[in-house]
Amino acid sequence: MAVTYNNLWKLLIDKNMNKTELKEAAGISFNVMARMGKNETVSMESIEKICYVLNCNIGDVVSIADDALLEPKSAQFSTIELFAGAGGLALGIERAGFDTIALIEIDKDAADTLRRNRPSWRVINEDISNISCLDLQDYFNLKSGELDLLSGGAPCQSFSYAGKRLGLEDARGTLFYHYAKFLEQLQPKMFLFENVRGLLTHDRGRTYQTITDIFENCGYTMYKKVLNAWDYGVAQKRERLITIGIRNDLAKKAEFKFPEPHKYKPVLRDILLDCPKSEGTPYSEYKRKIFELVPPGGYWRDIPEDIAKEYMKSCWYMEGGRTGILRRLSLDEPSLTVLTSPSQKQTDRCHPIEARPFTVRENARCQSFPDEWQFCGSISSQYKQVGNAVPVNLAYDIAVEIRKTLEKL
Repeated sequence: MAVTYNNLWKLLIDKNMNKTELKEAAGISFNVMARMGKNETVSMESIEKICYVLNCNIGDVVSIADDALLEPKSAQFSTIELFAGAGGLALGIERAGFDTIALIEIDKDAADTLRRNRPSWRVINEDISNISCLDLQDYFNLKSGELDLLSGGAPCQSFSYAGKRLGLEDARGTLFYHYAKFLEQLQPKMFLFENVRGLLTHDRGRTYQTITDIFENCGYTMYKKVLNAWDYGVAQKRERLITIGIRNDLAKKAEFKFPEPHKYKPVLRDILLDCPKSEGTPYSEYKRKIFELVPPGGYWRDIPEDIAKEYMKSCWYMEGGRTGILRRLSLDEPSLTVLTSPSQKQTDRCHPIEARPFTVRENARCQSFPDEWQFCGSISSQYKQVGNAVPVNLAYDIAVEIRKTLEKL
C-alpha cells in the first residue's frame, strides 16, 4: 500500500488555488510539496498545516492507494549509466520509469553510495577502460539495439586533434572514447550525454564538434541544449550542456523535445528551513567572524574596507567584481552552483542564516537529492560526490521527455 494526494489536487482545483499558493499559505517547504507530487510520505505536521489552511479533514488531503495504481502503465525501459557518480542522474532516470541494468563508477565511495541506496542495482566499481574493451553485448547479456538508453557524462579532456574530424579510434586515451565505444557496440535506441556548458566553447568549439562528429559516425541524430537546473524544480543555478541522441533508423519516427521550464523556480527558503541536520566542515574562527559581518545576499563590498582588504590580500588588487569572495547567500535566491568543496576563497557560498558553509545534506537538498539518499566515505568525499552530481529533478524532467520519445519508437 502507498499514499496518494489525488484528493488534495482535486480540492485545490475546486478552491481555484495552485500549489505555490498553498505552499505559501500553509508555510510548508518546496521540498514537502515536491515529495507530495511524487506520492511520497510527509510529516503529519505538514498535513495538519494544509488542513488548517483549506479547512478540511486529513482524508481530504491524503489517502491510501494500491501500489499497482501508482506504477507506470507501460513497461519500463532499460538503461546503462557510465561515470555514474553518486547517482543524481541515475535516480532521476529511475523516477521516470527506467530499469537500471548497470552503472559503472571508478570512485569507491561513490560506488558504495550507489550500492547502499539501491542494493538491487548492478554497480560496477571499475575503471571504464577495463570494461569498454570487452564484448559488451556478452558482458551485459544484450543484443545490439536492445538497450533503450545509455546515459552519463564523460569528463572531456582536451582533444589535441580537435578540428581534424578524425574517427573514434583517434579519441583513444580520452574518457569520451569509452562512452563512444559503448554506443558503437550496444547501439542503444537513445543516449543522454551531459557535460559542463564550457564544453560548447572549448578550443573554439572544436572539441564538442569532434565529439558530435563521432556520435554521428556511430549512427545517431542529435539534439543539444544548455539547461539551467533552476528552471526544473532545483533551488540552484547550475547550467549543463545536454546532448540527446536517437539512433538513425529510429529518428524519423519521433523527435525529442527538451522539457519546458517550470513556472515556479524554488529558492533556498524552500529547501533549507526544514533540512535535516548532517555533518559539515566549519569555517575557521577568523573566517567565521568575518562572515558574521556579511549580510544575506552580500559579499566583500558589504563589510568595512580594511577588513575586506586584509582578508582578500592579493585578490584585492585584481580586476573584476570578484563577487564570489565572501559571498553569503540569501534565503530568497537559489544557491549558486554547488561545488565539490565547502569552502573555497574565490567561490564562497556561506549559509544565509548562520556563518558557516552548507552541510553535506544542505548541498544535497540544493541538488534535489531526497533526504533518505545517504552518501558514503569521508566528509570531503561526500561533498565531492554531491558537488559532481547531476541535480535529480533536472535529470527526471529530461528522462521523462526521453521516455515520451521512446514510447513513440
